[in-house]
Parts: sequence; C-alpha cells; structure tokens
Amino acid sequence: MTTTVARGERRVSPVFLGIAAIMAVSGWAVWADYSASTGFAVFLFVVSGWIVSLCLHEYAHARTALHGGDISIGAKGYLTLNPLKYTHALLSIVLPVLFVIAGGIGLPGGAVFIERGRIRGRWRHSLISAAGPLTNALFALALTAPFWTGAVDSMPVAFRCALAFLALLQVTAAILNFLPVPGLDGYGVLEPWLSHGIRRQMEPFAPFGLLAVFALLWIPEVNHVFFTAVDSILHALGVSELETYLGQEWFRFWQGEPQLPIGS
Repeated sequence: MTTTVARGERRVSPVFLGIAAIMAVSGWAVWADYSASTGFAVFLFVVSGWIVSLCLHEYAHARTALHGGDISIGAKGYLTLNPLKYTHALLSIVLPVLFVIAGGIGLPGGAVFIERGRIRGRWRHSLISAAGPLTNALFALALTAPFWTGAVDSMPVAFRCALAFLALLQVTAAILNFLPVPGLDGYGVLEPWLSHGIRRQMEPFAPFGLLAVFALLWIPEVNHVFFTAVDSILHALGVSELETYLGQEWFRFWQGEPQLPIGS
C-alpha cells in the first residue's frame, strides 16, 4: 500500500506556524510578566494553544487515514496542519474557540473528510477515529509534565495556571470526543463493529451529536459529574483545582486580574 504524497502536500503551513509562534510569544510574555496585562497574554496563549491542539487532532485523523489507505488526504491539504483546509472550518476552529471563551469547555470540533471507502479493515477505521482524541490525551500529558515531575515549582504562578487551564481543555476534549455519541470520535471507534442496520438507524443523529452533548452539559447534575471526573484526572496528574480556576480567571482578562491566595 502506497502512502506517498508530494512534498508540497506535507509541508507545514505558514498559517499553523504563525499560530504556533503566537503561542510561543504569548507564553513567554506570561512567563516573563512582560505584558502590561498578564490576563491578555494568558488569553492569547490558551487560545493559540487550543487551536494548535485542534490542528494536531485533525492531523492525527488524516495521517492515520493516509496510512490506512486514503491516499487522497495529501491533496486535500490536511497534512499541512492548515486549519483553513478543514472541511468545516466553523465547526473545527471557530465554535470550539467560542466554547472555550464562553464556558471553559474543550468541545470537539468538526473533522477532516476521509474517504472511508478506501479504508479496509474495521481496526483501521477504529484507529482513525481514535487518533484525534488520543492526540488530545498526549497533549494533556505533555502540558502536565511539569506538574507530575515537580518542575512546576520553579515556574511563575500565572504561567503555571495557564498551563493548568490549557491542560483542562485537553482533558475535556479527550473525554468528550471518546463518548459513543453519533458524530463524535467515540462512536466512530465503535461504528465499524456495529451491524449495518444499527449504523443506518444512527446515521441521521450524527449531525446533532455535538449539540446534544453541549445541551447535556448545561444540566447542573451532568456538568458536576463531568467536571468531577475531569478534576480527578488532573489531580492524578498533579494539577490542582485552584490552578485550573486561576488559569481560567486570568484567561477571562476582561473581568480583571484574579485575586491570588496569600502565599501564592
């Protein structure tokens, strides 16, 4: 099976490099407290970091599909990490960013278009769907590495809390993406193993899966259970609820600087 793509089809896009540069510069500004407004720097760092993770999420789907047999991936521009090449730029980038701003939830976005007819084998189909949220999980591990290795103690408080909040978004995205709801990656993992009849019955619900999850999260009891699970995972990785809370407060710079506890 060939997976050869032209060099131009796998060259990293200047758009992605620009977003990554914003993440790096704003992260440095938070670390050095160089910005006149630390909150605005945290906002730029988290939003650009979130977009970078969305690009990596979709790239993981595309790259796995390429090795699974869909050689059309390169021509669609998915291997360049350019968010403007995604099938649904609104669902993939704009709405997830708005959800982060509005509620601090890393909701999954739309996806790359994969020609599933080119893929052979149920395991390959499942792996393609799982690749995206697994990338969010790996990104969460990378972001929390300073916490579970103890290196975070030497970091400025604002930067530490910004990392914590960005890690929270990755954990929420991984969990939500793995839900077995039509339209989400979790259902994509299971779908190849379902009977043809069940898949036909579930197909009409796929466009509404994300909206249904968002609506459920507005129910206080569901929201409490969900974020209790998220906090438990982050706690196991060395991240405290206070750090994620302060990170979100800094992120919402328009509300003013957060009040740090005495001794922080």
